[in-house]
Amino acid sequence: MASADKVAAVEEIKDKFQNSNAAVVTAYTGLTVAQLKELRRSLGENAQYRVVKNTLTKIAANDAGISELDDLFTGSSAVAFVTGDPVEAAKGLRDFAKENPALVIKGGIVDGAKYDADELKKLADLESREVLLAKLAGGMKASMAKAAATFQAPLTKFVRTADALRDQREQGGAGTPAPAEAESAE
Repeated sequence: MASADKVAAVEEIKDKFQNSNAAVVTAYTGLTVAQLKELRRSLGENAQYRVVKNTLTKIAANDAGISELDDLFTGSSAVAFVTGDPVEAAKGLRDFAKENPALVIKGGIVDGAKYDADELKKLADLESREVLLAKLAGGMKASMAKAAATFQAPLTKFVRTADALRDQREQGGAGTPAPAEAESAE
């Protein structure tokens, strides 16, 4: 029979899986306590790095409806639960792993899709959500400005033509009938 502590631990981890946008599983063997603290800081405010027990975490993940990660829970395991931008957390893990080869990214799940270690590294190469949204907004603004210029061009051309015709009439230009002649021609 399961002890109350284990049941509480499973429930807590299950809640973390359900309330996270992403969960990245890593192996941490060989890292010191100081390095783990540094890793936690490098992940930012929107991620929580937690050393877990494989069996309890498998149970919690399955209870949360996530069975894709079962094969990752072997050996020493820790999970980064991400509640904010997954790209930021992936960058933090990638950069820390470059400096500390003892940290091995096994894989994870992002918005319900399973990612292996290589896919998470590609995710880390993306720009942050804010930067991508700013680029999208800039592109949309440029498109709107282009559309406005396109719609304004015929009106501008008409005004220039009307001004040229008026100037030509005022100068008594040949080839344009005077207003009285234009009315009698009709």
